[in-house]
Amino acid sequence: MAKNIYETTDKEVTGAVLVAVYSDTKYDESELDELASLLETAGGQALFRMVQYRPTPDKATYIGRGKLEELRELCQKENIDLVVFDCELTPSQIREIEDAIGDVRVIDRTMLILDIFGRNATTNEGILQVQIARLKYTIPRLRGQGKDLSRLGGGIGTRGPGESKLESDKRHIKTQIASLEEEIRELEKRRLVQRKNRENSSTVQIALAGYTNVGKSTLLNTLTGANILAENKLFATLDPTTRKLNLPNVKDAVITDTVGFIKNLPHHLVEAFKSTLAEVVFADIILVVLDVTSPDVRVQYDVSMELINSLIKKHKVEEKPIIYVFNKVDELSGDNPEEILGLGNRENAVFLSAKTGVGIDTLIETIERVVLSVKREVKFLLPFDKGDLMSMLYKTSKVKEAEYTDEGIVVSAIVDDKVIGQMSKYVI
Repeated sequence: MAKNIYETTDKEVTGAVLVAVYSDTKYDESELDELASLLETAGGQALFRMVQYRPTPDKATYIGRGKLEELRELCQKENIDLVVFDCELTPSQIREIEDAIGDVRVIDRTMLILDIFGRNATTNEGILQVQIARLKYTIPRLRGQGKDLSRLGGGIGTRGPGESKLESDKRHIKTQIASLEEEIRELEKRRLVQRKNRENSSTVQIALAGYTNVGKSTLLNTLTGANILAENKLFATLDPTTRKLNLPNVKDAVITDTVGFIKNLPHHLVEAFKSTLAEVVFADIILVVLDVTSPDVRVQYDVSMELINSLIKKHKVEEKPIIYVFNKVDELSGDNPEEILGLGNRENAVFLSAKTGVGIDTLIETIERVVLSVKREVKFLLPFDKGDLMSMLYKTSKVKEAEYTDEGIVVSAIVDDKVIGQMSKYVI
C-alpha cells in the first residue's frame, strides 16, 4: 500500500501546524477551520495555527524569513512533523520552506485535498480522476528543473549520457496521464450513453449539488431509501450515485449525488472531475444543498453558485431550475432560519432535516411543482390507428387518463417539450 502524506519512516504523524497569509487584518479564526477539518478528514490533527498579515505572499518562502524562523522554532520545540499551508505553494517555495525548517514535511492545500480524494475514491472512474489530478500536480514539482536540463541536449560540448532522470520521469508521467485520460474518455462515453438514454425516455434528472459535508448523501438516502455512505467528513462522496426517485405525479425521475464543492477547489481537481461535475448541469433540476448550522453558509452558497454557473458556461447548456435546500434545521435552537440566513426568501427555498425527515414532504412537493413547470399536462387526440404514439406516451410520460371517443382517443398526459414537439399535430 502506498504511504500517505501523514506517514513518516517510523510513525504516524498526529499533529500539524496550519499556516496562512492574509492581506486583510480583519482575520476571522473560522477561515482556518475548514483547513483544520480537511486535515482531520485525512487523519491528522491541527495543533497550532500561524497567521501572517502582509500585502502579498513572499515569492521565495510565502511567509517571509522572519515568520519562517518562528515556524522552525515552533516545529522544533513541539516536535512537529507536518506543516500545512492554506494555499497552493510553488515547487521552489516548498523546497525553501523545507530547507529552512528542517526535517518537517510541508504540504499545501491542494496536496491535502488530493490525499483525501485518494483515500475516498472507490469506483474505477473516481480512482482514475484522482490519479490524473495527482500526476498533473506532480509534474512541475519534480526536482531538478533549471539550467542543468538545458546542458543535457545534443551538440558540441553538451553530449552526455542521454536523457536525464528528470526528463525520463516527466515523459513517463505524461505517458501515464495520456493513458489514464483515454480510460476516462471511454468511461465518459458510457456515461453519455446513459444520460442520453434517460433523456430519450423523458426521465426527469435531478442533481444534488453543494458544498462538501452539507448532507447531500443523507438527503439522497432519505429521499430514495438508498443506503449510500453518509459520513460527517469532508468529501465522503466522490463518485456520482444515481437512484430512482418516486414522485406521486411524475412517471420517472432519478436523483444523482455528486462530489462536494469547496472554496478554492484546486483547478487540477475541477479538470479531472469534469465528467462527474457535468452531471450537475446536464440535469433537469438542481438541488443546491446548504448547511443552515454553518457560520459560512453564505460562502457555501456563493461557492456553489459560482461553480454551477461556470459549469453551465463551460458546457454551453441553458440555465436550470434550482431548488435551494437548507439542511440540518434540527440542529438549530429556536431561531428562524429564514431570518438568520437572509437567503430563505428566494423562490423554491425549502428548510428541512435530511436526518430526521422534517420538511421532506415539502421538498417532494416543491420538486413536483418545478418538474410540472418543465413538464406540463397536455391533452392529445390520437387517431385509432396511432397505437405506436399511445405506446410512446405510456413509455415516456405520465398518462393520467385515456378516453375512447368517436373522434379518437383523448389522452391526458404530463409531457415535456420534446414530446409536445413530436406530437404537436395531435395536441388539443
